[in-house]
Amino acid sequence: MINVETLKKRTPNWIEGLEGIQSRLENIENIVVEGRLSRMVGLTLEAVGCQSVVGARCLVESQEGKDIEAEVVGFSGDKLFLMPTESITGIHPNARVIPTEHLYEAAVGDAVLGRVLDGAGKPLDNKGPLETSDTVCLTGKPMNPLERNPIRAPLDVGVRAINALLSVGRGQRMGLFAGSGVGKSVLLGMMTRYTSADVIVVGMIGERGREVKEFIDNILGPEGMARAVVVAVPADQTPVMRMHGAMLATSIAEYFRDQGKDVLLLMDSLTRFAQAQREIALAIGEPPVTKGYPPSVFARLPQLVERAGNGKMGGGSITAFYTVLTEGDDQQDPIADAARAILDGHIVLSRQMAESGHYPAIDVEASISRAMVDIVDPSHLATVQSFKRLYSVYQQNVDLISVGAYSRGSDTRIDEAISMYPVFMQFLQQDLHNAVDWNQSLLDLHAVFSDQNTTDNANPVALAST
Repeated sequence: MINVETLKKRTPNWIEGLEGIQSRLENIENIVVEGRLSRMVGLTLEAVGCQSVVGARCLVESQEGKDIEAEVVGFSGDKLFLMPTESITGIHPNARVIPTEHLYEAAVGDAVLGRVLDGAGKPLDNKGPLETSDTVCLTGKPMNPLERNPIRAPLDVGVRAINALLSVGRGQRMGLFAGSGVGKSVLLGMMTRYTSADVIVVGMIGERGREVKEFIDNILGPEGMARAVVVAVPADQTPVMRMHGAMLATSIAEYFRDQGKDVLLLMDSLTRFAQAQREIALAIGEPPVTKGYPPSVFARLPQLVERAGNGKMGGGSITAFYTVLTEGDDQQDPIADAARAILDGHIVLSRQMAESGHYPAIDVEASISRAMVDIVDPSHLATVQSFKRLYSVYQQNVDLISVGAYSRGSDTRIDEAISMYPVFMQFLQQDLHNAVDWNQSLLDLHAVFSDQNTTDNANPVALAST
């Protein structure tokens, strides 16, 4: 009978080969099964021969030898659908596809304050790497709604019309609805400078690249930037990076909220986030259902928005403002309609008011704050209702007033509305560089209805053109 040692001496190479195979089998979980690129249509890559989970990172080898990062966005049978996070120049047929099994994470910590980041969390400001080791998942963790602190405390945003007529509470999520060129970015800038918050997180998603530097230099400034984080993903970035930018900004805001701080989250814009998801969904074959938007878009929106809001009892808060683009000023746009349903209120900007030089161009009639009844006292609420009622009466009869068809004394409500209209318009306007705090806003609102501000002898025709 031949023992093992004798066998090793007679067939040393064979035994060593078996031992090597056994060693590799023991570490089989570390073996990465690579695939190859089988198809590319638009920005969608199809890989075969490998497996990975949705949301994980894969590396695709390019002709220059550089690995291009891509995210798994779907699968069909033995095919993986990938969407690149960077330029796909140099990708070739049958390129190697290496799954990493790593999900995307966000670097968080005090080191991100004062920094400008891209959608991957990498610095854009040439101030060196981020010195932080803490990371959180980009997708966040759902919070038990019963554990959330209710919205009870008002938030001073420094804009008189919002403070007084559309009061916002800490932890509220508001939408800023407007078409292009109506002053959304300017109003966001005012709130960025004047809002009383510990940390400001700005997500510039899918907008013009030139706006990034202008926003940082002209709107935030050195003082505002010291307590702010800017996540900038311009329109020329891939749809995956645009989505990552929105999720990264939200993850950073969640981190500071969990530290007990009051955070102001400004997202410009929620529409670009939805459009990025639409591009991805259509590219992998999801059918459109509403004006070109697939169902996954309307599932993604609440997943992002619901992450904002108040934290647990005694914790911090995220007060969020999301801009929503209404194409052609259509308030029934699918994304605008879906956003209204999931937000705690909306501020509508009027193109007509903006074109007449009225800033901020807030349409008081079309705007509402759903949490206002819980954060203001009854006398404040009654004054706001009186303001809106008279303002609405004037707007409903503005055509008659403009052409001189209305006779003074025919309707006491219209007479009162005509008398108060110039005061209303003066109240609603505010210089871009002057903040009006919460207390002053309330004093100005009550002063609108004081006897000395009425103008009973005003000319209706002149008022209509004011």
